[in-house]
Amino acid sequence: MPFDTPLKTAFQKQDTAYGFWLTIPSAGVAKTILRPSRGQFKWVLIDAEHGLINDTHYYELVNAVASEGASPIIRVPWGEEWMLKRALDAGAQGIVTPMCHSEEDAKKIVKYSKYPPTGTRGYGPMFAHSVPGVFGAEYDDNANDSLLVIVQIESRQGVESVEKIAAVDGIDVLFIGPFDLAKQMGVQRGGEEHEAAIQRTLKAAHSSGKKAAIFCTNGEDANNRREQGFDMISVITDVGVLAEGMLRELGVAKGQTQENKPREGY
Repeated sequence: MPFDTPLKTAFQKQDTAYGFWLTIPSAGVAKTILRPSRGQFKWVLIDAEHGLINDTHYYELVNAVASEGASPIIRVPWGEEWMLKRALDAGAQGIVTPMCHSEEDAKKIVKYSKYPPTGTRGYGPMFAHSVPGVFGAEYDDNANDSLLVIVQIESRQGVESVEKIAAVDGIDVLFIGPFDLAKQMGVQRGGEEHEAAIQRTLKAAHSSGKKAAIFCTNGEDANNRREQGFDMISVITDVGVLAEGMLRELGVAKGQTQENKPREGY
């Protein structure tokens, strides 16, 4: 029987699953954000693609996030088999791979993320401690059905193949990276063609019974995507909170009026 995780439980309840990006390799930062939220964040993306995080940080960060009642999801630098194995063996409750361009890419990611006979994931989960009470045979028997496989749609080729990607058995979530999507497509972020690609991905995910996720830069952006029907939404990043919070309070101290402008990146 698959074991429960906060993110999977939110999906099963049809709740919008809010999360945030962790780019700083600090368990203290993760727990400081999560503790006062009291379970409102269902997941945290531990960013080993663009963040300052590598696989030596995985175990501590995964368990820090899980201890606060959120699902630790690791974004690996690329969809290489050894990278996925390292993330899963450290206890990630799901993995995200960037730049899924095709059905073949998606099938490869599923293969690398699952134990035989479904896939080719090597065996060695001695440190997969993020789900309380789950270890040994229970982990072995249920990992394939419990750990989420998430691929990012962030290129023109990915959008053109998105219906086929969504239909791949074992893919759980299509995650839109709107910044890379705009750059890879050579279009304006927020423009008509960019938004059409986002909506096509959302529709493809739901048509195949999969979940749709998207990266947002603030609460207003996240609320708009919630209203559109996205299932998994990143509200902000750790560095975004630090920078904006500090600058906002500095402005208040100087008697300045602060505008809530959308950020141009992380």
